[in-house]
Amino acid sequence: MNFIAQALNLSKSAAKRLEERNILRKALVKHPFFADIEEAFRFEKKFGQFEEGTVVVKAKDTLKVFRGFPKIRRALLLHPTIKKHFGSREVVLEEKMNGYNVRIVKIGENLYAITRRGLICPYTTEKARILIDDEFFRDYPDYMLCCEAVGKASPYVPTDVYGIETLDFFLFDVRDGRTNKPVTIDEKKEIAEKYNLKLAEIIATVSADDIEKMREVLEKLDRNRREGVVFKDRKMELNPLKYTTSYANQSDLMYAFRFFGEYGRDFMLSRVIREAFQSFEFEEVEKEFNERCLRLGKAILEPMIESIKACKRGEMVYEESELVFENQEVIELFKMHLKLLGVDFTIEVLDDGRVRLKRFMRSTSDRIRGILQGSPWK
Repeated sequence: MNFIAQALNLSKSAAKRLEERNILRKALVKHPFFADIEEAFRFEKKFGQFEEGTVVVKAKDTLKVFRGFPKIRRALLLHPTIKKHFGSREVVLEEKMNGYNVRIVKIGENLYAITRRGLICPYTTEKARILIDDEFFRDYPDYMLCCEAVGKASPYVPTDVYGIETLDFFLFDVRDGRTNKPVTIDEKKEIAEKYNLKLAEIIATVSADDIEKMREVLEKLDRNRREGVVFKDRKMELNPLKYTTSYANQSDLMYAFRFFGEYGRDFMLSRVIREAFQSFEFEEVEKEFNERCLRLGKAILEPMIESIKACKRGEMVYEESELVFENQEVIELFKMHLKLLGVDFTIEVLDDGRVRLKRFMRSTSDRIRGILQGSPWK
């Protein structure tokens, strides 16, 4: 723990207590693929100024700190929330993409991809080394490219809505690794253009009063099966706010109720609450309201019944995705990574570097089987 204390300016005993309290956990599986890293630990939960997902790395010749993603608060109403938060400032509407957050960083000679929880993922790292030119890090060695990883070949959030067959990265923030200070929106756009990086789409810039334009953007995103919007201050001096579409809320509910044993009440309830406030603010007529109710009810019941039927057939409830690897060695490392996460899984190797990943949802399966065999609900 000596290097943790040194990197974070803590006493050795304080650093040791972090480990004893399970706040510090391993950030990776040691392997030659991670050749630049001697040790790496992540924050399992927030500690002082350090966000959950903060990673501390001991490299061959340096210590690195990469701060976790700051929490982004959610607007349930556009009015008056946006005006109250941003005041007279211009508000940038950036698409909130449906994938998983990664911080792409450079350690030693190579790029590494860190997930929201602070794990250095071998699959995402392999993709980052192929798709991201490290020229940016020659000019900004201690910065993080904060990206959304999206596509069909995703181990965490597979989606075909963007027409991406494998996995790609879309930049939404550029931040100093140690301080977490972001560059401005204009600086981010310049960086993306200079280093040939794809941007999460900046859809519009409006006044904080222009609720009609915001709603117009959100309704279009909803029709196109998109996730939502992040509202940002152009200078990035204020914290962003996020807002999700009805499509995204109901997609989350379909997922959560399919695997209801793995997901908590708060996750499910929060999505229903978002739907209620959106329906209220959009002043839906009876037909629109009834259609929302039908979609919402279907999102809750249909996936649960699918899971019940699967267990009745004697199957395990699982999530399936197809991944694409460049290197057989990384497939084996990814298996070790999933074991570090405690995932119950199987991987079937197909062809051309493709594998089929099945993640088994044991808690949901066990609960349904118990009920089908006569056990009462707790």
